[in-house]
Order: sequence, then structure tokens, then C-alpha cells
Amino acid sequence: MAKKENRVVIHLECQTCRKSDTPGVSRYSTTKNKRNNTARLELKKYCRFERRHTVHKEVK
Repeated sequence: MAKKENRVVIHLECQTCRKSDTPGVSRYSTTKNKRNNTARLELKKYCRFERRHTVHKEVK
């Protein structure tokens, strides 16, 4: 069986509105393999404040 130590939970935040800094607002969360993908992850996800798909980047 494969070890699950390489997969980590990350959070994605919208880069245009940055609304996820306000309390009570959730971010997108997903997992990534930190051995294969060492750079920060960028995905196009739906932003409910902008009401369109925008770039979401990985935050610490």
C-alpha cells in the first residue's frame, strides 16, 4: 500500500476579490501531493462574490 504522508490538505483563495479573509467565509480546500507538486497550486474555481470563475491560488 502507498503511504499517505505525501498528500497534504491545502486551501485555495480567490486572487481578484480576496473575500476569504473575512471571518465566516470558507475557502476551497483540496489535497495535493507535495512530492510531485512542490510549487503553489493555481486553479480556476467559481467565486460566489464575483459570480464568475477566477484564479484561486494556494495559501498557507
